[in-house]
Amino acid sequence: MSRFIVKKVAVLGAGVMGAQIAAHLVNVKVPVVLFDLPAKEGPKNGIVTKAVEGLKKLKPSPLGVADDAVLIQQANYEEHMDLLTGCDLIIEAIAERMDWKLDLYKKIAPFVAPHAILASNTSGLSITKLSEALPEEMKHRFCGIHFFNPPRYMALVELINTPTTDAKYLDMLEGFVTSTLGKGVVHAKDSPNFIANRVGIAGMLATMKEVENYGLTFDVVDDLTGKKLGRASSGTFRTADVVGLDTMAHVIKTLQDTLSVETDPFYDSFATPAVLKKLLELGNLGQKPRPASSRK
Repeated sequence: MSRFIVKKVAVLGAGVMGAQIAAHLVNVKVPVVLFDLPAKEGPKNGIVTKAVEGLKKLKPSPLGVADDAVLIQQANYEEHMDLLTGCDLIIEAIAERMDWKLDLYKKIAPFVAPHAILASNTSGLSITKLSEALPEEMKHRFCGIHFFNPPRYMALVELINTPTTDAKYLDMLEGFVTSTLGKGVVHAKDSPNFIANRVGIAGMLATMKEVENYGLTFDVVDDLTGKKLGRASSGTFRTADVVGLDTMAHVIKTLQDTLSVETDPFYDSFATPAVLKKLLELGNLGQKPRPASSRK
C-alpha cells in the first residue's frame, strides 16, 4: 500500500457531513480548510463559521476537544480558491445534486494541484458520471470516498473508482483513510448507492412499509431494530433522523431513478415513505439545520 503524505485537506461543503469530516481531520491532527458558498449577508465566511460553531453542540461530539474547532480554517468559493492549490486531498461533500456537483468541479479544476486527489463523498450518485466534468488530466485522480454519519464514530468508508481512476491513487487514499483516519475501507463498484446504502436503505424502507402495515409506533420499532438485533441503538427512524431526512430522500430517489423491477427484485418497496414526505414538506430535516446553502 503506497504512502500518501497529506499536509492539508480541503473539504467542500460545510453541511452536516462536510463539517464533521473536517472535524475528524482536526481530531487526527491533519490541517483542514472548510469551504462553502459566500454568505449573502455579513462576513463572507458566515456559512462556514455557523457550521463550525454548530460542531460544538452536536451529540455525540464530532470533536475530540471542542476548542479544536478553531483549527478548522474557514473559506468560501469567492475569496479563497487559491487555498486549494496547497491541498493534497480535496473531499467534495455538497448536496446530493448531480448538477451542483458538476458545476463545482468545473470551478475548482483550475486550482487543484497536479498531485492532489479529488474525491466525492456522495451517498450514491454515479462517480463515473461525476468525473465527466473534470479535465482529462484530472480524471485518473478522482474517485468516491463515502463516509457515514457521524464520521468520527462510523468505522466504514467506501472507496469507489471509475474506469479512469488510477489504482495507484486509490491505493494511496486507502492508506491514508486506514492509517491516519482510523477507518475500515470497503471497495465498492460504481453502482446505485454503492454497497451500504443499497442494502441499508432498502432494509429501512422495507421496515417502514411494515410499520405502516401493522400500525407500529416509531419508538417501538427503534427499540426492536436497534440493540436487540445487534445493531446501533438508533434503530430505524432515529438513524434516518441522524443521517438527515433530505439526504435519505436523495438516496431513495437514486434507487428509484436508476433501478427498475427488471434490475432489482425489491424495487416495489423503494417508494418514498409517506411519513418522510410529510416531514420534508414541513421543512423538518432531522438532526440537522435547515440548509443555508447548496450543501450536504
